[in-house]
Order: sequence, then structure tokens, then C-alpha cells
Amino acid sequence: MLKAFKIKWVYTQHFAIKLEFLLIHADRLSLYSANSIHLFLLPIPYSLPSILKRRKFITTCGLTTLATQIPVAQGKLSPNIILKPSRLQPGDTVGLISPAGVIDAEDLASAKRSLTALGLKIKLGEHLLDSYGYLAGTDANRAHDVNTMFADSSVKAIMTMRGGWGCNRILPLLNYANIRSHPKIIMGFSDITSLVLAIYGRSRVITFHGANATSIWNEFTVDYAKRILFNGEAVTMQNLNTDDVEFETIVSGKATGKLIGGNLSVLSAMVGSPYLPSWYKSILFVEDIREDVYRIDRMLTQLKNAGILNQISGFIFGRCTNCSIGDEPSFKLTQVLRDHIIPLKIPAWYGSMIGHIQDKFTLPIGLDVEIDANAGTIRMLESAVN
Repeated sequence: MLKAFKIKWVYTQHFAIKLEFLLIHADRLSLYSANSIHLFLLPIPYSLPSILKRRKFITTCGLTTLATQIPVAQGKLSPNIILKPSRLQPGDTVGLISPAGVIDAEDLASAKRSLTALGLKIKLGEHLLDSYGYLAGTDANRAHDVNTMFADSSVKAIMTMRGGWGCNRILPLLNYANIRSHPKIIMGFSDITSLVLAIYGRSRVITFHGANATSIWNEFTVDYAKRILFNGEAVTMQNLNTDDVEFETIVSGKATGKLIGGNLSVLSAMVGSPYLPSWYKSILFVEDIREDVYRIDRMLTQLKNAGILNQISGFIFGRCTNCSIGDEPSFKLTQVLRDHIIPLKIPAWYGSMIGHIQDKFTLPIGLDVEIDANAGTIRMLESAVN
């Protein structure tokens, strides 16, 4: 379905919008799902005075790719407003879903023990225990469970069972407008990266990179989850002060921005899709597992060549669990990080409690934070929940 629109500039204090520019730079859009067109904000890539000097023009464009966006009218909240989910309380019901890899009854029993220990009730996704090859059911059924849990008023939060692979496959099947209409806590990590990034980017709802339901919910992990998801605290996240926690400042300094990131392999596989959020002045965090250093180099190079690294204001590499230098000759991981990050002249460090490790931070995707690369801290500037 084609619709014709006049192209106009819209100016605010920090943004200039032109429909033609948005179409050309579609990879940087945050898209929304509904049945009409919405106007988007993008950071000005060059100075506003230079834009104002450009000639005015009117033309028409076919907007097939924007034909499913959230409407401006009908009194709806502007999609430029980021919504926060409601905080959890003891006795609330959480929905369990398997949007990625297949699980078994033992996984489910473990998840139930961990979540009931937090005082939560459990509701199972209809297709939670499905199996379709290495996936927990077909794409349609896994997407159905995500959409159903967001629409279910009895469910106050959604926990993902595990990672693996599969979330990227269901992103086109999610009802992002419905998710925005029913903002809820959704949390996970590893392959769940694509799910929490897409929901934040397209529904404009704060999501959470943290423990999966089948993770080890030890004292460290539970403490951060409770303080952020239940108590609504604006916490400062800091590593455990132990000898076995590796930490290295790459570039000294502090920076502020919206916290965005996840598993590097999954994130880099999303580049070029319409499901990544804006990176403008964000704090990028990444982690990975069982990757040779040259692969980390390759993925960071992809982010650089895609224009992502040049936009961020700070960088955090969590843990690269069971990663190796690979075949000799090679580099150490920290040398590769220095090669990519030092030229950006942004605060950065390696070794945060993020990733495939037992002690995990709960990281609010899309929330404003301040990082200190010397201390290795992430300070939330406000609560992540209502």
C-alpha cells in the first residue's frame, strides 16, 4: 500500500526531521507497529544552521516501509516518550516464555524454584515446552506467547527461560503497538538481546538485560534484581571487589547516555535490520561467550563500519566467558578493544559484571545512566520502573 506525503522539516531544540532523510537512513529508525504513519525523531548529524540554509522543497514518496507505524492522532502518547513498566511486588504473577532455545521439564522446575523464592507466582506460556528442532516451537507460536503475555492483564512481568538462538526470527511477528499499550518488565540475556532491544527500539518501553529464568539466582543477582525491579531504586552498579574479577580502564572519564546493548554476536547480527534503537549518545555495553578474539574484532569492526561506534558516548565490555585468543599469532582481547575504542575518545572499560557469568547486574535498556570508566561503575540517573 503506497501513500504520498509532502516532505517537511520539523525543528526542535535538538532534532531536525525530514522524511527523505529518514527513508535514506532507515537503518537508524525506531519503528512502531500499527496501521498508520508516525513522525520520527533522529539526532541531527550535522549542524542545524547548515540544514536551515538548504533549499526548501516538496515532493512525494512511496512509504511502503512506514505503513505500519503508530498513529499520532487518537490521543495516544507520543512514541518519543519512553515508557517505564510497573515495578514488581511479592505475590505478582510473572509469565514464563521460551522465545529462543528449547527447554525441558528440569529447566522449568529450576525456573519455578528461583522465581517463587522471590515471592512471585508463575504463569506458563502456552508453547513454553514446545520443541521444533533447536527452537522452543515454531516462530509463530513463540511470538504468540510473547504477544499473549503482554496482553494478559493478570501478568505483571515476563521472564524468558533461556537464550540459545531464535529471537531474531520472531521480531517481525511481534505486536509492538500492543506492547507499548501494556508496558511490562521483560528480562533476559544472551539471545534475548534481540528481543529486549527490539521492544525498546520499536515500542519505546524500558526493558532489562539480566538473568534468565534458568540462570543461577545467587545473592548478587537477586540483590540487583530486587533493588531495581521491586524497590524501584536508582542504583549504582559496581563490581565485586575480589581478586578474580578482571577489570581494565580503556579510556578514563565519565559519560552519560541511554544504556543500550547486550550480547555482541546477537547485536551484530541485527545490524541492517529495522529493530535496533538509535545509538545517538548512548552508552553501549556488550558481552560474549566462547568467541575467539578475531571474531570479537570482526564484530566490533562491523559496528564501526555501520556507524554505530561513532555515535556512542561511552563503552563497556562485560565478560567474554571462555573466549580464547585463537590461533597464533593473535591479540589479547583488551588490545583489540583499545584499537577500536581509544580513537573514539570516549570513557570505556573492560570487565563489568555483565554476561554469561553467575553474578549479573540487572541493566535497564533505554534508561539514562552515568558511567565512570575509572571506577567501573554504572549509575542509574532515575528509577527504571513506576
